[in-house]
Amino acid sequence: MKSKLLAFILVLSLVANAYLLLFEQAPVEGEQIQEMQAQINSLERENKRLETQVTQNNQSLQSYASQLDFYRERVFELENNLQACPAGMQGFATLQAPAVFQNVELERSGPFVREVVSEEGALLNISVETRAGKGRVLVQTTPLMGVIFQDAANTAVFVAQQETGVSLSGSDVIFSITADQEIPGVDGSSAGALMTLLTISAINGTELNDSVTLTGTIDDEGNIGAIGGVFEKATAAEAGGKTLFLLPRENSELVIYNIVERKVGGFTVVERVPEVVDAEEYIEEEVDIDIQYVDTIEDVLRWM
Repeated sequence: MKSKLLAFILVLSLVANAYLLLFEQAPVEGEQIQEMQAQINSLERENKRLETQVTQNNQSLQSYASQLDFYRERVFELENNLQACPAGMQGFATLQAPAVFQNVELERSGPFVREVVSEEGALLNISVETRAGKGRVLVQTTPLMGVIFQDAANTAVFVAQQETGVSLSGSDVIFSITADQEIPGVDGSSAGALMTLLTISAINGTELNDSVTLTGTIDDEGNIGAIGGVFEKATAAEAGGKTLFLLPRENSELVIYNIVERKVGGFTVVERVPEVVDAEEYIEEEVDIDIQYVDTIEDVLRWM
């Protein structure tokens, strides 16, 4: 009877242990799995955060590397400029430039007085001097010029530096403009190409052919643009002893006016009829000066 009781108790103990193992330990293992899964999720989030941080750091490094390259190039450029433009750099060049000014006269006809405006050409003496300074562009003129002339001077200096590869940041560039005769003040950018030529000559130390002159605007890329008063300027250039006149190609067509008379009833009507002619052919025939067209400052340098 005891043996049966002991066997029953043993079986009951085994059943109880099995129950505890199967049902009581399961929640513990489930909690451990959940905890481990939470840790895995946390590690994955941390991994993503670190990956993002690494990407940002790489981008920052690339940015710093680009900035470093930029500053290295800037230092190299400044060093070259200092070598190309030593302190105390001096230069000088001069040339005559044709200009046009308006002449206003009063004409009396009976009790009436009217203004008659005509355009005349004249030669200006333009010179440039470079000396050690602070990179300024200075203009002194007699007669006085306007702000457009100052702007043309600034552009001329810029283009001359681009053309020669020499920086004038350590030099002052001084333009002087005078006239042999007393003329009214003139303004405009038509001397821009000539001032560019003068500045290049002053930098390189080359002499210019004073039997040649030119007219034309200049832009930042060295292109030479159209101007006004072509015929009057050519006439002034020829009167001043010039044999070659460089003209912007944009001025290759010249408008002249022919006087035409016709009868209307008992009256004679006088008209000025415009005609477009080739500037080179017309000026060479009428003024007797050689004309050559130019497009850029490089063209001017080839002729000079």
